[in-house]
Amino acid sequence: MGILVSHISKKFGNFIAVDGVSFEVKQGELVALLGPSGSGKSTILRIIAGLETPDSGEIYLTGKDVTSLTTQKRRVGFVFQHYALFKHMNVQKNISFGLEIQKQKKEHIRARVAELINLVKLNGYEKHYPDQLSGGQRQRVALARALATEPRVLLLDEPFGALDAKVRNNLAQWLREFHNSYNITSVFVTHDQNEAIEISDKIVLINRGRVEQYGSAREVYEYPQSKFVASFIGQVNVLDGVARENSLFIKGADTTIKPRDREKLNTGDVVLLVRPEDIELATAPASDSMPFTIKTIHYRGSHYEIDCAAGDVTLEVVENKNNFVEQGWHSGQKVFVSFKDYRIFNAEEGHEKVREKLKELGYIE
Repeated sequence: MGILVSHISKKFGNFIAVDGVSFEVKQGELVALLGPSGSGKSTILRIIAGLETPDSGEIYLTGKDVTSLTTQKRRVGFVFQHYALFKHMNVQKNISFGLEIQKQKKEHIRARVAELINLVKLNGYEKHYPDQLSGGQRQRVALARALATEPRVLLLDEPFGALDAKVRNNLAQWLREFHNSYNITSVFVTHDQNEAIEISDKIVLINRGRVEQYGSAREVYEYPQSKFVASFIGQVNVLDGVARENSLFIKGADTTIKPRDREKLNTGDVVLLVRPEDIELATAPASDSMPFTIKTIHYRGSHYEIDCAAGDVTLEVVENKNNFVEQGWHSGQKVFVSFKDYRIFNAEEGHEKVREKLKELGYIE
């Protein structure tokens, strides 16, 4: 066992920041706490670290209940978004700080600092001060400092949030490679779904202080268990529909498709969530295809995004470059749309309420 979070809750006044959260991080895993701003991710991380005390629930690190232990006794490494380096200390002194507090022998400190500088690839920067380093270099110093005291687990709170996109992506990939070689149990907070999908072993998706879903990136992306998960992870088209007599009527497009064999539908309002890459375009009608018109085309380098419309419904479609060139898609063209995959959720509260809830979170349309 690496980390076990068991039924933790935390309130700040009347605000419920964390509400009965439980999940497990196995030894050696890199797990992302993912969710929108204000969802409780950082509070959960701070509770694991001992920087916040839960109102209820327990925290176990490597099998030991540490809920009542101080941060120092938990042996956790913590990396903050804004580095939190000591400006008056050079790279060597920043990294050695924790070891000096522990009154380790000077020979051990020198050897440990040299090992970590080599590990985070900062050889030659030992005497540099934080303001002489780039953002990515500062974050690597912060990581080395967190690892200096040989923590049992590593916790990172938005570790790349202060970096520009290119540096952020490079450092995220470096962290994945570093984690594989160092084999430490790690949890990092992010609101960037791409970052979570690309480098984590598992994702804990947090919404309003609760766990919406926990699993691998593929499980969360391809098998969302709620409307929120499906709309938060990746781009998604949201369609209002009505299930009736073993058919799905798509509102706004005034068209009907047959549900997939595995779908068991209750008669009434439903919401279809369809990812852009799960939509196929064709020049001729096929079973369950729907007539649409291409409105706009956006070149995205690695692919094209095509906006199609029918009545009041607009769909975003992702098309790879080879198919795009082969088919010769163009604005104003009449096409037939079919869905390779989609998710259906009942909309007992009505379509408008469902859309309002999703829009509140800012992750559709």
